[in-house]
Amino acid sequence: MNSIKEDQGESQSRKVVAGLFLSLDGVVDSPESSPHKWTNQEIMERIAVGVAQADTVLVGSHTYSLLAQYWQLQSNDIPMANFLNNSPKYVVSHTLDRLEWQPAILIKGGLFEELAKLKLSPGKNIQIPGSPTLVRSLLREGLLDELTLNICPVVVGSGTRLFDDLKQVNLKLVDSKAYSNGVVGVTYRPV
Repeated sequence: MNSIKEDQGESQSRKVVAGLFLSLDGVVDSPESSPHKWTNQEIMERIAVGVAQADTVLVGSHTYSLLAQYWQLQSNDIPMANFLNNSPKYVVSHTLDRLEWQPAILIKGGLFEELAKLKLSPGKNIQIPGSPTLVRSLLREGLLDELTLNICPVVVGSGTRLFDDLKQVNLKLVDSKAYSNGVVGVTYRPV
């Protein structure tokens, strides 16, 4: 397994970080391809490291609903369930009026201003699990500090693509790892 990692002597400032699974052709949401089939112990350990560095969740309404359906029913003995069930969740939505899965705060407008305030508040990283539309928007606006992609060895052909409608965004590779199941994990930061 090849792995590179770069230490940039970073400060301990709060970052907005996103993690997504995607196919070789950039699809992040397709009925034909579930990221769960590509998840193994190695990947779960790497995800756990990212979760340990975060204390806040930022998601769109669709991802919030999907996560709530599954994770709120799981035991807090599971680290990911404990993180998602107990961390404050900031939910970006123009359609939701109430958030049943708590603790949660609804953001109906002024996302960029709210995010700027959140980044200045004390705490660990702000984690975006999934939410490709939100990730794309933050990339476009230069507000995403780190993007981790788990690239699965499959071409699905159709579905939601992460980078549709984006103009050029320059990224710097800061970490990579090839897993035994063929998935390649890469982490980028905007240049």
